Amino acid sequence: MVPERNDAIGIAAQRGAIAAEATLDRMHEAASRADGETYFAQFSSGARFIGTDAGEHWDIAAFRAYAEPYFAQGKGWTYRPRDRTLIISGDFAWFDEILDNDSYGVLRGSGLLRRYGPGDDWKIEQYVLSFAVPNDKAAVVVAAIEAP
Repeated sequence: MVPERNDAIGIAAQRGAIAAEATLDRMHEAASRADGETYFAQFSSGARFIGTDAGEHWDIAAFRAYAEPYFAQGKGWTYRPRDRTLIISGDFAWFDEILDNDSYGVLRGSGLLRRYGPGDDWKIEQYVLSFAVPNDKAAVVVAAIEAP
C-alpha cells in the first residue's frame, strides 16, 4: 500500500525525531565514556554550551578547551535522561529533558538542534544545563547563592 501524503510526512517527521533524539543520546553516552571526539561531533561548529554556573556561557571551541583535559584523563560526566520532550519544525528541533546525576540529583537540559543536509544529520546548536530546584526549596537555594 502506498502511504497517503500525510502518512509519508508523518513517517519522515517520526524518522527526524528519532534521529534528533539519537544525537542527544550519543552526546550523553559519549560524555559518560569521556569520549571527547564523539561528544563534540554532536555539536555544530557554531554551538553554544550554557552550564549551571552563571559564568558558564561558552562557544563550542571554548567549551572543548575546558572539557578535553578531563576527557583525556578518562573523566567524563554522566547525566541519564529520564524524560524528554522534542518538537520539530522544519530543520530545527527544540527540546527539554529531565536528567539524573549521581552527584547533583535531578537536572534539566534544554536547547536547540538543527538538521544539516538532506538527511537526518542533527547537530546541537545550543545546550543549556540547569539545576531543577523544587519551588519549596528555592528560598534556601537563593540564600546559599547570595551568602558571602
